[in-house]
Amino acid sequence: MSQSETRLSRNLRNRHIQLIAFGGTIGVGLFLGSAKAIHNAGPALLASYAVGGAAILFIMRALGELLTYRPVAGSFASYADEFCGPFAGFVTGWSYWFMWVVTAMAELTAIGVYVRYWLPEIPQWLPALFALVLLYGSNLLAVRVFGELEFWFALIKVLTIVALILAGLAVIVFHVGELGATASFANLWSHGGFLPFGTLGVLLTLQIVMFAYSGVELIGVTAGEAENPEVVLPRATNGIIVRILLFYIGALVVIMGVVPWDQLSPNTSPFVFVFEKMRVPGAATIINLVVITAATSSCNSGLFSTGRMLYALALRGQAPGVFARLSPQHVPAAGIHVSAAVMLIAALLNYVVPEDVFTWVTSVALVGTLWTWGIIMVAHRNYRLAVRAGRVRAAPFRMPGAPYANWLVVAFLLIVTAMLSLDPGTRVALYVAPVWFALLGVGYARLKPRPVQVGA
Repeated sequence: MSQSETRLSRNLRNRHIQLIAFGGTIGVGLFLGSAKAIHNAGPALLASYAVGGAAILFIMRALGELLTYRPVAGSFASYADEFCGPFAGFVTGWSYWFMWVVTAMAELTAIGVYVRYWLPEIPQWLPALFALVLLYGSNLLAVRVFGELEFWFALIKVLTIVALILAGLAVIVFHVGELGATASFANLWSHGGFLPFGTLGVLLTLQIVMFAYSGVELIGVTAGEAENPEVVLPRATNGIIVRILLFYIGALVVIMGVVPWDQLSPNTSPFVFVFEKMRVPGAATIINLVVITAATSSCNSGLFSTGRMLYALALRGQAPGVFARLSPQHVPAAGIHVSAAVMLIAALLNYVVPEDVFTWVTSVALVGTLWTWGIIMVAHRNYRLAVRAGRVRAAPFRMPGAPYANWLVVAFLLIVTAMLSLDPGTRVALYVAPVWFALLGVGYARLKPRPVQVGA
């Protein structure tokens, strides 16, 4: 197979990569899911985001170091293969593919539900199908088209969060509007204290917080198509960490400063609640549009990442060789075809399969995220050992605190995994995960890897 058939185009710029990762991370979890998290932990939710953000900081710095060592498509799956063994690479690649397929399925369903806010007479499957066809078509074009789409999707979310933060600060500082009389940063500690449910409240929200951060590792999937990767990837890695922490923590500080946390409803988006209290016209409509944009953005990222992951697996002989071929537009079209087909089947089955069964499937996605982050830290630790032994070159962009930070983050991820057992809605993940890994073990044992050679 020639290099031209297997070489991705490096057409993603820094602004694309920054907002691809941002768009994959900032989504429905912040706009809708934060309501339940605030109800469960109160202002201490900020501590959960800070602790989780610290773990993400080290994960992304470790990934950034590996990316500057060798910027390739499939990144963390390729590093797992190189530094943890072929089976680890196989499990990581397929788990990440399945995680995004299932996530995109859920997002397509969300699109159908929220479009009916305006058009209740249309069937729920129609908007979901329309969104999938549109995104499928755009992903088959040059990667720059995907980058531009994701840039604008993410920008809508950024502007919404910035508007909330600026408007909330005006209410808190200048006491304007209906909420001005009671708005204050003191609301963060004057309604039952900063820890109204104690340390346990913080621990119980860790899994919600960490799943809200999922998608930040998308920077790694863009590595094979990043323009000037040695410069762009470290800059994007550092920038995305700061921005995500600023937007997540900044938005939550403002929300709980404007309205005391115990006055927010766990069933209503805090963004809708605050905007309506500020007398913003059509607040519910605006947030509904943003949520649809967030779901579309996530599905877009899902098609992008699944196609690239199948491409990387095929190059190592861990997926059918057809996935290693690129279209004339230099995109892994075969992987996108298959991923979109599976997403379509899953979206349709969602209407007929009982909800409990659907939860069993989606729970694998939760474990897939934690596995991916953990394998990044282990692969990074083994990479440093290889550097010390002189087997590979040292990257110019380095993660601080190794190897102690590696093990601390892995231990933290194990704690988050254990916390899944406390919630009946997520406990099923601990039952499904062993079955999933057993299936991967059977699949790997039946393979006879014949890697496809590709140019650097």
